[in-house]
Amino acid sequence: MLFELTKWLATDVHGFHVFNYITFRAVLATLTALAISFMVGPAMIRKLTEYKVGQAVRDDGPQTHLVKAGTPTMGGALILVAISVSTLLWGNLHNRFIWVVLITTLGFGAVGWVDDYRKVVYKNPKGLSAKEKYFWQSVVGLGVAAFLYATATTPVETTLIVPFFKHLVFPLSAAGFIALTYLVVVGSSNAVNLTDGLDGLATLPTVMVGSALAIFSYVAGHAVFSKYLGIPYVAGASELMVFCAAMAGAGLGFLWFNAYPAEVFMGDVGALALGAALGVVAVIVRQEIVLFIMGGVFVIETFSVAAQVLYFKYTKKMTGTGKRIFLMAPLHHHYEQKGWKETQVVVRFWIITMMLVLVGLSTLKLR
Repeated sequence: MLFELTKWLATDVHGFHVFNYITFRAVLATLTALAISFMVGPAMIRKLTEYKVGQAVRDDGPQTHLVKAGTPTMGGALILVAISVSTLLWGNLHNRFIWVVLITTLGFGAVGWVDDYRKVVYKNPKGLSAKEKYFWQSVVGLGVAAFLYATATTPVETTLIVPFFKHLVFPLSAAGFIALTYLVVVGSSNAVNLTDGLDGLATLPTVMVGSALAIFSYVAGHAVFSKYLGIPYVAGASELMVFCAAMAGAGLGFLWFNAYPAEVFMGDVGALALGAALGVVAVIVRQEIVLFIMGGVFVIETFSVAAQVLYFKYTKKMTGTGKRIFLMAPLHHHYEQKGWKETQVVVRFWIITMMLVLVGLSTLKLR
């Protein structure tokens, strides 16, 4: 919106041409999202507390988490508002990718909102059933995948790129692309949701991975830079830098209130949406495998849950007594049970994510 206004003003006032630079608008999107978070956050937390929209804590979880019962949840709505407003203000609304990522983010956010609403209002600890949640996630995920395939303008937009290898690419059929996109978007959404179990644990890694994807977006949408670095050129993808910057700003603003001891939790409304946002951006810029690397913490958290459940069922079937690989899943609870303090787990997972993001960024040049 403001971008369109500045374009019009630039016809008479030369200084407004600076708004044509995506990097400048990305900075403004970050600052706008931060400002919205700081201004709206305190009032939102008060309202959530007033309406008793509190987090229910699992009885079978770590005993140290029982004190968190009643902490306001559904704070992820603040993140979505900050992202949406900032992107609409500073993004080019004629760009199809902007709308794809916004609709995907808000679509998954809506699924999470219903899940959270059932938990806190109807006092249903399970919220949406697993089948219901996956059904609606699949509807949005498959819809986005089909749209991206149908609107692809060049073959590279539907080609799987393998990092570190300059000429190792795999053209995908319609079924292959849609299946891959579905798995990336829905998988990353649930992975971030599983990781969001400690104060700030999922928030900062999302910010770091999103910031790295902003760089990939800018390069992928820049004909000169993409050619020089051997990155697939996707026309219009650079505009996603504004969205990713808004996501980073909103995440940092939310972390102000979500850092230990958390004043508010993001809930499924935030976690499912942020994970899906990372997934769809990675698909558009053709960096699905790099997302897998940079989001390694999300991946291992998901793997720990899957491995725990499968091994328990297998040993129960074979011996009659179920056994566990980890003391508790997801993985962050395992380390808590081993004696790590919550803040130690969180900061160490942050450090690991930073290292993995740097590895992912190295693929820009190592080809």
